[in-house]
Amino acid sequence: MTRDEAWAILTEHTKNPNLLKHMLAVEAVMRAYARRFGEDEAAWGLAGLLHDLDYEKHPSQEAGHPIVGVGMLRERGLDESLCRAILSHADYSGVPRVSRMEKALFAADELSGFVIAVALVRPTKALADVDVTSVKKKMKDKAFAKGVRREDIVKGAEGGGDGPAARGAHRRRHHGPSGDRAGTGSEWGRELRRLESREACTWRTLER
Repeated sequence: MTRDEAWAILTEHTKNPNLLKHMLAVEAVMRAYARRFGEDEAAWGLAGLLHDLDYEKHPSQEAGHPIVGVGMLRERGLDESLCRAILSHADYSGVPRVSRMEKALFAADELSGFVIAVALVRPTKALADVDVTSVKKKMKDKAFAKGVRREDIVKGAEGGGDGPAARGAHRRRHHGPSGDRAGTGSEWGRELRRLESREACTWRTLER
């Protein structure tokens, strides 16, 4: 499945602009992680872009998320490793997170939204200005971004003790990706700006 085909399927089933922006954000994070780990950037990006394909119409376990969406994607020929990753991002699916892609998707789902929320309350609204200290401080503020499941962020960051979010946080705290001081926020930001330009929408209008 190409990225254009994935976007067409996604926009066919998702009309809510904030859901679309969330999936673009997770796609950006997944592509950034794939580059960092030397994985297939296109495949990881598709997993991020399509992980909530069915959420608008099936927003819960009872309604069938993400089982319904994965069923549609299998019919369209999406690679099974991506289908498995999408299933595994929901704990109740019964699909354990084993591969690096699966662990990264779970981490990126909640973490991306929270980091963007932190960026939006900063004067510059720039992802590059978000550091680990700011995120950890906001994590403790229960009134901030109440819809974000903090326990899932922690679980994703732990990732079995050596998960991608934990590694990313460690690198950002000390050096940032490739030694730059801007940290992971700038890497995500570059990818988001590229995707925003392509799809003509912006994460800065995400609801908090």
